[in-house]
Amino acid sequence: MTVPEGPGPHRRADEPSVVPVLEVGGSHVTAAAVDLDRARIADGTRRRLPLTPGIGPEDFLATLAEAANGVLAVGALGTYPDRGVRTDRGTYPPRGACPDRGAYPDQGTHPDRGTYPDRGAHPALGGHPAVGAHAALGTWGIAVPGPFDYARGIARYHGVGKFASLDGLAVGDLLTPRLNPRPARLRFLNDASAFALGARLTAHPGSRRLVAITLGTGVGSAFLDRGTIVEDDPRVPPEGRVDLLTVDGRPLEDTVSTRAMTAQYTDRTGRPVDGLRELTARAAADDATARDIITSALHALGGALAPWLTAFEADTVVFGGSITAAWPLIGPPLTAGLSHHTPSLARLTLSARADGEDQALLGAAAFAARSA
Repeated sequence: MTVPEGPGPHRRADEPSVVPVLEVGGSHVTAAAVDLDRARIADGTRRRLPLTPGIGPEDFLATLAEAANGVLAVGALGTYPDRGVRTDRGTYPPRGACPDRGAYPDQGTHPDRGTYPDRGAHPALGGHPAVGAHAALGTWGIAVPGPFDYARGIARYHGVGKFASLDGLAVGDLLTPRLNPRPARLRFLNDASAFALGARLTAHPGSRRLVAITLGTGVGSAFLDRGTIVEDDPRVPPEGRVDLLTVDGRPLEDTVSTRAMTAQYTDRTGRPVDGLRELTARAAADDATARDIITSALHALGGALAPWLTAFEADTVVFGGSITAAWPLIGPPLTAGLSHHTPSLARLTLSARADGEDQALLGAAAFAARSA
């Protein structure tokens, strides 16, 4: 599967310039409209709602639909008498209130994270063209974590410690009729693949072989060869999935994951810790146990990645996920793990993207537009 190598000039004339997208994470879903001509999230269209790992099928579908329909609502799209969306590319009326949910919150803030940091290549737009009928009624890009049958839109969360009640759920078939207006097509892709595509579009357009690793609830991965997602190739792990690798004979995520690292901390100290953000905060505050757990886990990750980065001849590795906010803490042991296995990997371009959500939204849009 391929995507354009950059925004704007690389978009085909028949591809939509504004694409609606969803990004599903372990604890949230975010909906937005992406302006591919500017490679930015269209101002005022982002809507983020919480998800829980144990969420049931009905609540999951309802939450995704609510987020998506927030993007399609009056004030995000405008209205058109016979189709429900604007096609005149004109300016928006003031957003005001959404009839079924009350006033929209300030779009510059996250309820759970405070104000958005500077997004570098994706500053808020002063305005954006209307998300027209082609975008709203055409193809949505939806980034979701695996395991997932992306071609058929079916969840496969069996024995992976997240979304267990969604296993076998036909997300595509059941979500489509809940969107108003109903889209022609939903295009699913792995969330790490979406992150990789977005990072290449905006930050590393010259990369020939880029690998993306997301660190959070679990370990996500994607391998790009000149913008093509590589999944079935002897140069990459099975399905391009780093989470299928092992460390000392055990699954990688038994060492590197929120579950593994926080459980290890509690086992060693008797104190609970609320996720990787708190664990890294404790490590930064000179908690020796927290620092040791993070150092050991990231060194192990580097060692597990090294042979595959070498086989793939990667020139760039991009890291995303909640833990990347602590890059000064996690970068050194990760680099040490890579170079300990293969000294030449010390010359790799490594980068951490704190705006992983933006990158995933952009990548999902590029994937959907090219697939439309």
